[in-house]
Amino acid sequence: MLQFPSISRLALVSGLAAMLAACGGAGQELPAASYAAGSIAPSEEYTIGPLDEITIHVWRNPELSADKVRVRPDGRLTIPLVQDIPAVGKTATQLQEYIAGELAKYIEQPIVSVIVNTPEGNFNQQVRIIGATPQPASLPFRANMTVLDAMIAVGGLNEFAAGNRAKLIRLDSGKGAQAEYRLRLSDLIRKGDASANVMLKPGDTIIIPESRF
Repeated sequence: MLQFPSISRLALVSGLAAMLAACGGAGQELPAASYAAGSIAPSEEYTIGPLDEITIHVWRNPELSADKVRVRPDGRLTIPLVQDIPAVGKTATQLQEYIAGELAKYIEQPIVSVIVNTPEGNFNQQVRIIGATPQPASLPFRANMTVLDAMIAVGGLNEFAAGNRAKLIRLDSGKGAQAEYRLRLSDLIRKGDASANVMLKPGDTIIIPESRF
């Protein structure tokens, strides 16, 4: 049998490992979050989710308005004259247009405004952090949210976390495919490396493994 020197075997194994890493989605890295003034911009328009608290104001008809009404778990809500309004999945603009259309059956040219007071976060607009962190959680996404914001919210890494082996799972809704990106959470949190901070998108999931030893 042909024998390879130990150095050659080591080089071969290292080369294979590098190739596998390059082929796997987790080897990709996202660009660092920019703090330039021009990078601060509105996010995707928020869609209402179950248990969101909203205020509905009907101009010149306070008796038809509803202050701090909560969307039911079934995704609907009720105001005077209109019951079982489908709210989940609508933006505030879409909901106010729907309610105005329903109220038009009873009053002339209703003007309706909808304000989301307490967004609980629709499932596809949450950011999930699981694994080796003190407080795994699902967080409502907010405009210009970064990995650092999410990690502060869950208490950072626990003592067993392998932060630089963390992954970000992101669904590309246009392609209907899932992508994985490598995160360097230890560099970000324990070394203060700002280049390891990246922007998040609604629906992102951060997975933090534990160290093998």
